[in-house]
Amino acid sequence: MDYTKLGKTDLTVSKVCLGTMTFGDQNTQAEANAQLDYALAQGVNFIDTAEMYPVPPQAETFTRTETMIGHWLKNQARDQVVLGSKVAGRNRYMPWIRNGDDRLTRANIRCAIEGSLRRLQTDYLDIYQIHWPERNVPLFGQYQFDPALEFDETGAEKAWVSVQTQLETLAELVKEGKVRAIGVSNETPYGVMSFCRVAEAFNLPRIATVQNCYHLMNRGMEFGLTEILYREEVSLLAYSPLAFGHLSAKYLDNPQAKGRVTQFLGYAQRYQKPNVMPAVAAYAALARENGLTPTQMALSYVYHRWFVSSTIIGATSMVQLKENMDAYEVVLSDALLAQIEQIHLTMMNPAP
Repeated sequence: MDYTKLGKTDLTVSKVCLGTMTFGDQNTQAEANAQLDYALAQGVNFIDTAEMYPVPPQAETFTRTETMIGHWLKNQARDQVVLGSKVAGRNRYMPWIRNGDDRLTRANIRCAIEGSLRRLQTDYLDIYQIHWPERNVPLFGQYQFDPALEFDETGAEKAWVSVQTQLETLAELVKEGKVRAIGVSNETPYGVMSFCRVAEAFNLPRIATVQNCYHLMNRGMEFGLTEILYREEVSLLAYSPLAFGHLSAKYLDNPQAKGRVTQFLGYAQRYQKPNVMPAVAAYAALARENGLTPTQMALSYVYHRWFVSSTIIGATSMVQLKENMDAYEVVLSDALLAQIEQIHLTMMNPAP
């Protein structure tokens, strides 16, 4: 396993991060423990979770994932694990979180962190991220900004909690020792730059990470965000490198294969767009022509991109987890990378 520093912090993390959003729904406590133990044994020191997990979010399962990790973490050497979690906010209908008050106010962020620390059975988080933007922004399969959403049903302009207020609250948590580093998730170039500039202007903590979706069928961040990551020294944590399992080709080979897509019908609108399955077929064929599984090629591609600091992988079985981990040792040839680029140019970003 290789390791890297996050942003301008002193946090050293493995290039592969274990995602946990299946814990508490698709995975039991025993299965979660087995995954966590195996990942650590393979050199993974980085664990990602969130207060709203497992996914898809539901009132009856909300917070289960953190609770399960906490049961495991209490028996570990805490300083050997880099643990990140996220605070849920506006723009998604989850009335079971903080009684429906989903604004990223100081009170709500502080309420969220206290809950996460309690469930995770730890005194601090290494990384604390805003799960998605407070403001109006296209999310999770949406791809067009809609100015009309800046106003409520009465025509009044919505009062978004400012980036400065969010950073001031996160600064308190850092000062109190509850959080070591901060980050954002599902962010746009505008959002990342706003957090960087506000931090600089008001002497507030800089974001160290941005956790965004990135895979062969979703490379939109290359149109501007990668330059920002480079120039502002912010680390990318790439999630969903297999596109909800699509890039493993299991749904191509068997449309009824067991997995999130068939278990939670209609949940991921990113993958219901016209060119998704043709792109999956093209990438799967290319991998197999080169003696690789579709999973190996898709994961290796993300693992070794110059701007990806750590890739968040998830699995519902140990067989999947081992294949995902082993794919880190696969290095794609220049010729294969050129062929991938040709498919990309033909079917660019079918799952934004």
